[in-house]
Amino acid sequence: MNIKQTIKQLLNHKTLSRQEAKVILLNIAKESYNKSEVVAFLTVFMMRPVTVEELSGFRDALLELCLRIDLSDFRTIDMCGTGGDGQNTFNISTLASLVVAGAGAKVSKHGNYGVSSSCGSSNVMEYLGYQFTNSESKLKEQLDQANICFLHAPLFHSAMKAVGPIRKELGLKTFFNMLGPMVNPSFPENQLVGVFSLELARVYQYIYQQTNKNYTIVHALDGYDEVSLTGDFKAISNSGEHIYSPTDFSMKQIEPTEIFGGNTVPEAAEIFKTVLNGNGTEAKNNVVIANAGLALNCYYPEKGLEQNIESARQSLLEGKAAKVLSTLLSLS
Repeated sequence: MNIKQTIKQLLNHKTLSRQEAKVILLNIAKESYNKSEVVAFLTVFMMRPVTVEELSGFRDALLELCLRIDLSDFRTIDMCGTGGDGQNTFNISTLASLVVAGAGAKVSKHGNYGVSSSCGSSNVMEYLGYQFTNSESKLKEQLDQANICFLHAPLFHSAMKAVGPIRKELGLKTFFNMLGPMVNPSFPENQLVGVFSLELARVYQYIYQQTNKNYTIVHALDGYDEVSLTGDFKAISNSGEHIYSPTDFSMKQIEPTEIFGGNTVPEAAEIFKTVLNGNGTEAKNNVVIANAGLALNCYYPEKGLEQNIESARQSLLEGKAAKVLSTLLSLS
């Protein structure tokens, strides 16, 4: 496909079909275009929303190219946000993933280095000593014994190598942020996904309705891509839509400054360890528990929200989540 021609059409307010989007992303992965062309293409989607067709096509391309990993012996859940909310919170979804694993669910966490925050889930896991792997047997062993394994996106999506440096240089959110949660190479049956806008929540809903996934899509109405407890948030799942406030989780509303993530990886890792070891502030603990509780509710809907929040609380405050991490690190 002639990328210059396509960019010209896009600048004239045309959109791509699902197939066109797929072909272009396959070509970007093959490095068929030069850097300026890729930047111009990415920029189009910073200036207007991506359509359902386009995002579906991009997703098809990445799933076709990814190194697939078969974890179907386990019933897994992934929990991640799109990132790109610009809020620089501490590593809530990574901590919540450990809490969920501590409560007995099997977690196949897909993650990457931070793009719009100083410390993504891969940054903190690497700092804590986790060795990334794409060995299926090793990942299965971790899931079996620690209830969690970590899928570091670049090891499974070599297609992203072509755009990694460009994304880093731009330092802005692109449609790749939107794709991250959709392209977990182990195809988990359950997923809690946080998105940075209501518009994107809708797009995700349309796409996820066409899968067999058991999903909950979360967006905090004040802009966070997770349950931030700084105000009300929307949750869209297979069973419908709800707007929750912190009081629905028996928690207090908090200030954005209370969940700030630090400016460096060591700072972020320090916050991470403090919370995991049960010494976090009430605000930080509650945010982790709220996200983990919602994920457990997606995984164990029969237990009901209240019981799932309680399981999350016990997992964090009774040290089960901390034990998950030490087991995981010993296996990696």
